[in-house]
Amino acid sequence: MPALHLTGDEQADRLLSEDPFALLIGMLLDQQIAMEVAFLGPARLAERLDGDLSPATVAATDPAVLEELFRTKPAIHRYPGSMAKRVHAVATHLVEHHGGDAADVWEGAQDGRDLKRRLQALPGYGDQKARIFIALLGKQCGVRPEGWEEAAGEYAEPGYRSIADVLDEETLQRVRESKQAAKAAAKAAKG
Repeated sequence: MPALHLTGDEQADRLLSEDPFALLIGMLLDQQIAMEVAFLGPARLAERLDGDLSPATVAATDPAVLEELFRTKPAIHRYPGSMAKRVHAVATHLVEHHGGDAADVWEGAQDGRDLKRRLQALPGYGDQKARIFIALLGKQCGVRPEGWEEAAGEYAEPGYRSIADVLDEETLQRVRESKQAAKAAAKAAKG
């Protein structure tokens, strides 16, 4: 995979660039916290697991121990208990359905629609998260099965909508501004 620049932290970005499971975890954690903090989570978890961030290791870790690792300061997520459970569930799913190979989720996809279905089968990956991840794979990782743009929807389009559009600090700020503007417009529409 190419070098990603999602967090502003060189070590965390290297892990995301080299480890498909880390990238899946980062996307999973990307809710109700800042994007770059979510994508720092896999590096923090890897450090707390003594560098062994694999689906097999995480799936074999006692959920209570995993939750404690998420709670250790600085906490990996604002909601460490529920997110530790989700990460454990994703790791277990990958072991049971993809032989412990996170990249198999996209490498085994026949087309964009199949990729979206495979992502949505992961615990915690709903429609929007799957579409954003497909856009991230397509825009930055060169993973472009036939129909990926349709599967990603608006997130495949040029612009600053999501983590898929973050290339550096400047684009991170543009995505943040775009999200804030969208939230303000939605709030104003509700009246």
